[in-house]
Amino acid sequence: MRITPPDHSLLQFLRKALQVHQRFIAGGLSRAESPIYVIGNPSADLDSIISALVYSYFANNRVPQDIPRPHVPVINLDNVPSGSELRRLRPEFVKALQLSRDDAGETQDEGSLLKKHFLTVADLSTQLQQVNGKNQIQAESVLVDWNALPIRSSEDRSGKGSLPGLQGVEFTVVGCIDHHADEGFLPSIPDTQPHIIEPAGSCTSLVIKALEKMGLWMKSDTDRVSTSEEQIAKLALAPILIDTTNLTNKDKVTEFDTSAYDFLLPKATATASWGSSRFHAEIHETKQKSLDLLTVEEILDRDYKEWAEIPSRQTDQPPVQIGICSTVKSIPWVVRKAGSSSAFLDTLKKFALERNLDIVMIMTAFSSAGGKFCRELHAYTLNDRGVAALEAFISDASSQLGLEEWSSLDGEDKSHDIKSTLQDSKDGHLWTRLWVQTNVAKSRKQVAPLVRGVAASL
Repeated sequence: MRITPPDHSLLQFLRKALQVHQRFIAGGLSRAESPIYVIGNPSADLDSIISALVYSYFANNRVPQDIPRPHVPVINLDNVPSGSELRRLRPEFVKALQLSRDDAGETQDEGSLLKKHFLTVADLSTQLQQVNGKNQIQAESVLVDWNALPIRSSEDRSGKGSLPGLQGVEFTVVGCIDHHADEGFLPSIPDTQPHIIEPAGSCTSLVIKALEKMGLWMKSDTDRVSTSEEQIAKLALAPILIDTTNLTNKDKVTEFDTSAYDFLLPKATATASWGSSRFHAEIHETKQKSLDLLTVEEILDRDYKEWAEIPSRQTDQPPVQIGICSTVKSIPWVVRKAGSSSAFLDTLKKFALERNLDIVMIMTAFSSAGGKFCRELHAYTLNDRGVAALEAFISDASSQLGLEEWSSLDGEDKSHDIKSTLQDSKDGHLWTRLWVQTNVAKSRKQVAPLVRGVAASL
């Protein structure tokens, strides 16, 4: 069944969504009126945020078809409230939002706009405490850009769990749209909800596929595209273009990405001359500069994902805790930001201890001075279990990833003792390795299952 697109703007939808959310946590809604929370993954990158926004906008009060429910998008940051801090830590999202509204040149209080329209996990936790002094509620959710909640209510496919910072909120997953490996968490998804797990350069591309399949957003004549639809089409293009390097990265672009681009572009250019290449360039530049004002710890936490793996041969031991950080700057750049290699390791140690991590990996992805796309991989641990897992990882994955002896690739200042401190060092319990990753097609989506597999085999 084809459904007419919403006639309200994204910001109008978001204001109403927050009102519904407030009534729900105050206990003023029946189950049939309660919202479905659309939750992106904890890296809260551009793809994750916009996937949640676009799906929520079209699914709101339209899904499921038998009893339509409100949908509320959630930015999965447990220590960042919406407002000025969200603007500082995710400026590329703010830029995409501005450009989609054609107001990038206007002076306005974006922090206030974010505060009035967006909900983070940190906001939700604070609001629950203010409303009833606790955060014990049950809610339903659709996961986008991931397919498993980190805190599971049970080990079977119940689809129930919670989030760090919201341990008292039990979410029941009723739908999922994702482009990562299936983690075996999801329950049986009803036909009235989205259920797509497919490889794609961008999860937003799969959101477009799901919306079209569900009849929620269809191809249309350009002269029938409203201003609101045009703006959200532009917004949806942002992560697709960023994650596929303007559709030029042959290792990432899939049929879903090209199909979504072909679907969105006529809508984005319906009433004005608009160029996707310039749009991509402005957001990309903002993202590249976004780390300049952050601390090293904020850089590590900015695009971070975490897993817990139970060792199959050591079932009496706690899970192996794994954290993988991704950054668009090189290791020399981050080391220079820290001040020295030893200062960088001090920050990394603090980062690991605060999160109780056995293994920390840092994956860098950047362009060299000559314009070549490069990757580095840094592995770090403070305990024997981490050493055992990482040495097995090297044995199993080195050839797949094309790991080679590290040397500076970006022309950054080489005066820091990076090689002697980071490349291959063991000092007491500290163990660290640094490589150039020559197989640049392998991103965190491919590296994470490899390190998780060796941790599970201990």
